[in-house]
Amino acid sequence: MRKNERAEERQLVTDSWNRCLAWGLSHDDKPVARTADPAYLKDVELKHTELMASTAAEVVPYYRNVLSSSRCLILMTDPAATILKSWGDERVTDVRLRPWLQRGANWQESLCGTNAIGTAIANQLPVQVQRNEHFLKQFRSLIGSAAPIFDTRKQLAGVLSVFSDAYLPQAHTLGMVRLLSQSVENRLIIRQFEASHVQITLNTTADNFDSPWSGILMCDSAGKIVASNQRADQLLATSTVQRYLDDLFTSSRQHILGHPDHTAIQLVTKGKVRLSARLKRPSEPARATTTTTAGAGSHEKTPPQDLSSLEYGDNSVRRCADQALKVLQRGVPVLITGETGVGKEVMVKALHRASPRCDAPLVAVNCAAIPPELVESELFGYESGAFTGARAQGSLGLIRKANKGILFLDEIGEMPLAAQSRLLRVLQERVVTPVGSTESKPVDILLVTATNRPLSSRIEAGQFRADLFYRINGLSVKLPPLRQRTDKRELIQDIYRQHRDPGQREELTPQVLSALENHPWPGNIRQLVNVLRVAIAIADGEEVDIWHLPEDFLAEYDTVSPTRQSRPDRAAQASSSSPLQEHEPTTDPLTQTLQVYRECTGNVSETARQLSISRNTLYKRLRELGIR
Repeated sequence: MRKNERAEERQLVTDSWNRCLAWGLSHDDKPVARTADPAYLKDVELKHTELMASTAAEVVPYYRNVLSSSRCLILMTDPAATILKSWGDERVTDVRLRPWLQRGANWQESLCGTNAIGTAIANQLPVQVQRNEHFLKQFRSLIGSAAPIFDTRKQLAGVLSVFSDAYLPQAHTLGMVRLLSQSVENRLIIRQFEASHVQITLNTTADNFDSPWSGILMCDSAGKIVASNQRADQLLATSTVQRYLDDLFTSSRQHILGHPDHTAIQLVTKGKVRLSARLKRPSEPARATTTTTAGAGSHEKTPPQDLSSLEYGDNSVRRCADQALKVLQRGVPVLITGETGVGKEVMVKALHRASPRCDAPLVAVNCAAIPPELVESELFGYESGAFTGARAQGSLGLIRKANKGILFLDEIGEMPLAAQSRLLRVLQERVVTPVGSTESKPVDILLVTATNRPLSSRIEAGQFRADLFYRINGLSVKLPPLRQRTDKRELIQDIYRQHRDPGQREELTPQVLSALENHPWPGNIRQLVNVLRVAIAIADGEEVDIWHLPEDFLAEYDTVSPTRQSRPDRAAQASSSSPLQEHEPTTDPLTQTLQVYRECTGNVSETARQLSISRNTLYKRLRELGIR
């Protein structure tokens, strides 16, 4: 947790103590837990049925899985701090305090002093209260973390909290509670409006749309926002409800609402913040990378698209894509290899759009991102009661969610061995057996896997099954790194056009384009996108020039520029020179020229004057550096 965040939390506690003193509470007070009237509880629970169902069915089982080995108790309260539901271990404290953790107990600050639930409600902010931060001594055996839950009208609907007597990673616990409360809010909004309104998901990058921290806007056909989550208001730096899309973004609402579903669109806010967005219309079946779809039964099917968006004249990329599509359509698994950031997931999405299964789901799974103990239940699903914390209705599993579509297993080399054995049986027999069940379920999937490291080394180390490797390695295609692509110039220009600000020229200048072309790009296309986004942001609507490029990009250029790869000693000379030496006409005029050129922010006349050379000589050096 950052220092300023911790300081803000401590200020919340200090303010709470001041309120307790104003109410006349004493540290030695020992209030008795009183249970709410049963009729009142029944009315409150009926009023919060949707909230309780969303929390119990979606959030709490996952949370219990994560904290199953820790002694903690999860509580959900109404806006008046009355406990409606509890899950977990009531032994987090002694018998004397257990009545306070029962359904119907009330945690208002005016009664219990400073505590996670009451203080979160008083401030309508997440808070963590350590043992000695409780105002009343009788509660100082507890550690509490709580976060408010807001409904679709942004009114306080309840509080989700965790109490513990164990020394859990407390910053992690508070972060989890905040994440879970945000997940519940998102679910409430989507459930209420997805059938009748357009859903616009916002995030800083297109890779994170499925994160609970994405912004969500629900708008009608006229582009008017009828509901949004708190994250959307934060990203747009304004209250969004009852506003029109035209009021929030530089693009028109017609342009935004006319964008195809489930594909990223770049938007710029009125405050000049660039965001990625994704649309989902109410008229289409609900489908996403982690949900099932009814597309197989749809009467109007989306026609398959071609693979032209993957390359701009690079024969190796075109060959990889064409071969992968041909064999995938025959049911042959495809293994995509290549360095990190070369666009493996982009290729999979293009294959999905170009395949006859484009109306069926594409389920993408990052094997390295799922905790090892959860891989099997996430992939293969589970039956009701299969393990502690399992959902009452069980779980379908990601493999069955991909039925009739494409399953993409990224970072396949990170999959635990136990899950590898189960996956091998799925691929051999085309059936899935959920955890805790003896009944097999048939599945029809096309399989694509990806890795950025050789699986042969993991096989030799005993970390990957050889029989699974030969099963997934139907066709292996290797995407080239960006530095080896023959269509770099066109690719760079296209990515720039996707991200440029309105009003900026449609193409990069020859100087900037040449510098980008000659860069070694160790992070490949992912790095290219980030470099261009930074340069566009720094240019702030003006023409992008050399000095707008990030410092770390230029440092890599200095070190591994293709014009100097045959003479690596120059990088060492440049790094060892002091500021007082950098203008001396010593052993490396090219490095010296680049340094002065950057200091002069691209001013040719000033650069030539400081170097005491002619403009013609300077232009010659810049051309050798690939800048002009």
